[in-house]
Amino acid sequence: MLVALFRKNLAIAVLIPLMTVSCWSGTVSGQEGSDLKGWTNWRGPNLNGSAAADARPPVKWDATTNIQWATDLPGEGTSTPIVLGDQIFVLSAAATDRKAETPPAAAADSKTIPPDVYYQFIVTCVDRTTGNVAWQQTAIEEVPHEGHHPTHTYAAGSPTTDGKRLYVSFGSRGIFCYSLSGELLWKQQLGKMHTRFGWGEAVAPVIAGDLLIVNWDQEQDSFITALDAATGQPVWKTDRPGEVTSWNTPLVTEFNGRKQIIVNGTDRARSYDLKTGKEIWSCGGQTVNAIPSPLRYEDFVVCMSGYRSAAAFAIPLSSEGDITSQSKTLWSWAEGTPYVPSPSLSGRRLYFTANTNSILSCLDVTTGRPLVEQKRLSGVGNLYASPLIANGHVYITGRDGTTVVLKDDDSLEIVATNELKDQIDASPIAVGNQLFLRSWKKLYCIADTTSAASR
Repeated sequence: MLVALFRKNLAIAVLIPLMTVSCWSGTVSGQEGSDLKGWTNWRGPNLNGSAAADARPPVKWDATTNIQWATDLPGEGTSTPIVLGDQIFVLSAAATDRKAETPPAAAADSKTIPPDVYYQFIVTCVDRTTGNVAWQQTAIEEVPHEGHHPTHTYAAGSPTTDGKRLYVSFGSRGIFCYSLSGELLWKQQLGKMHTRFGWGEAVAPVIAGDLLIVNWDQEQDSFITALDAATGQPVWKTDRPGEVTSWNTPLVTEFNGRKQIIVNGTDRARSYDLKTGKEIWSCGGQTVNAIPSPLRYEDFVVCMSGYRSAAAFAIPLSSEGDITSQSKTLWSWAEGTPYVPSPSLSGRRLYFTANTNSILSCLDVTTGRPLVEQKRLSGVGNLYASPLIANGHVYITGRDGTTVVLKDDDSLEIVATNELKDQIDASPIAVGNQLFLRSWKKLYCIADTTSAASR
């Protein structure tokens, strides 16, 4: 049943021209670093969960087949790794035996208990060819002031790179910048977050030219800030009134010569001017606990959320002011949107899963019309990972380590079901002929081991 609610009539909507993935990719060059070789930010080279056009990852593997290497990581983590050339960067947090001098007390509204030991917050660089650890640095050793959700970890926000430096956020523990060889260049402390029910933190920093953008949504005093990428010094800071904990990573993109920062949120999706931090537009209607990241198609962005209800809006980048009640969105959708995973885009095909369930939908992103509605995927359970689009396939990874691979077409035919039997919440990524899966304690490189060309 069609539940898309058009804010403009279909005759106008269908005038939006079609565009191929390669053409669309060129429109998002406002987020510097997206054209670097590899997977240099958490949403990938096209900023929408799709791999580069030359990616050819395997579609079949198991614990003993097509595993090029598997590397143990210290502690645990749920953040998606990034890849730059031959380097893979991944974050983790490891509990130590060192007891806290004064254990922190839980906040009155917290449903978690803070730890009573120190944690090491660790940055690891892995060689892409061998899986060997090239370097490893402990950014900080500290006792976290909050606990985290049982399905969460203290290392949940992906790093990013501009090809010159590596940028890492451990949230309340600090923002850290490293050289690509592992030298600490600067660090910046933005305060201690107070998250919803003490469920923890998970926001990836975003590089945009000479600025590093960090979203800081919490239960009180939420803000977004731009730091100087070379020094870590604050450039601007903008309050986000009405926003609470959202775990939401911004999208930076350019429209009509102006670079915008698009940030989803519990109260509303908002756009900010990259240079000044001034709000450009806002659109209400998102659900509580907004986690999915925005993505762009042509001259609009799609923002969605899916905790306890469902919401998705296609918002023109030409918008100004509060457009919530002005019927100026292109389309909206209110069925089966994701809670934790983000949507992914393949050409005009918008893929997303329902809540944290293995139920997949696909919309025509130009109109909001359904192509496939809530297809239940057999063989895979609950999931936190976002869909990966690569070489004509859609990869859906469950929390138990099972990855279902489907055809990227209207049939969504399942071509393989692959089991690793490991706890995986990070999203799968693909570079060249390799697929990378990060479990809580390991990093897997999956490639056709029968071929001489594993990259």
